[in-house]
Amino acid sequence: MDKWGIAHIFSTKNNTIITITDITGAETLAKCSGGMVVDADRKEGSPYAAMIAAKKAAEQAKGKGITGVHIRVRAAGGHNSKIPGQGAQAAIRALARSGMRIGNIEDVTPIPHDSTKKPGGKRGRRI
Repeated sequence: MDKWGIAHIFSTKNNTIITITDITGAETLAKCSGGMVVDADRKEGSPYAAMIAAKKAAEQAKGKGITGVHIRVRAAGGHNSKIPGQGAQAAIRALARSGMRIGNIEDVTPIPHDSTKKPGGKRGRRI
């Protein structure tokens, strides 16, 4: 019998954080980030760091009996970046390669309904 969990992938330009929880989302079973697996700060948001972090998180979750995951991808959100960083795709691929069964993949990026004022002032960002 399969035991399912949820893989929360928070991917920005500077880092990728993978958290695997139980199906309710209440109990964290495994977590890892790009900064935990690479030595240089500039490499935290890279696909390689995301891949290693996802692999590490998957191993921890497998040790606790999780065999399949539903994936929730999240970007920073707000009015600046609604697109996930480059580590999101690599993390999903690494979870699949590590032997985890993948359920549904959904985007849970927060979208502002009426956000704060954009940076740049009245005449926009001048270069």
